[in-house]
Amino acid sequence: MARRLRPVGADFAGATGSAGSAPLRLTFVSRTAAEPARVYRALAEDVTAWPRWYRVVTLARPLDGTGRRRREIRLMGGARFEETVMAADAPERYAYRVDATNVPGLRAVLEDWRLAPAGSGTLVRWTLALDAPLPLRCLVLLGRPVMRRTFRDAVRALDRHLAADGATGAAGAPGDGGPDDGAPGRAAARG
Repeated sequence: MARRLRPVGADFAGATGSAGSAPLRLTFVSRTAAEPARVYRALAEDVTAWPRWYRVVTLARPLDGTGRRRREIRLMGGARFEETVMAADAPERYAYRVDATNVPGLRAVLEDWRLAPAGSGTLVRWTLALDAPLPLRCLVLLGRPVMRRTFRDAVRALDRHLAADGATGAAGAPGDGGPDDGAPGRAAARG
């Protein structure tokens, strides 16, 4: 990894309803039939299984032996990330920052997953917060529809993955037309 990024805290993305210090934040929301504890375990504890349900992830592995503090992620197209977990508040929040990457132009990145009960399932809210030069932030904004679709597909695949591991219940499945299902990402950009 050639590029070390600026370390940021867990508040870089901002808390729900408050502004963080990230110049760009994209938030996407979807639902799963699985309860928050199961979704949290898949995100935070079963790191190596991410490629099974998040199709753009080609490798996910812990760097410290447990997967709960530092991890390596590789994406389709060759992007690589070394990450540090910044918040692991089961079953509500899982957040990590990127410490090093081969992606040019990034200055700081934090991803923040928030989980909330929604009927018998989970409302999954993913925020990507980043600092980069204005032209790169504009490119990220242009890619928002693809990111939205990729996130929604990943949450649906996660639901199938969890259902294959055991019964999750039938109510609240993704695509059920519930609130925020497939909702457009919300962007807050500052110059």
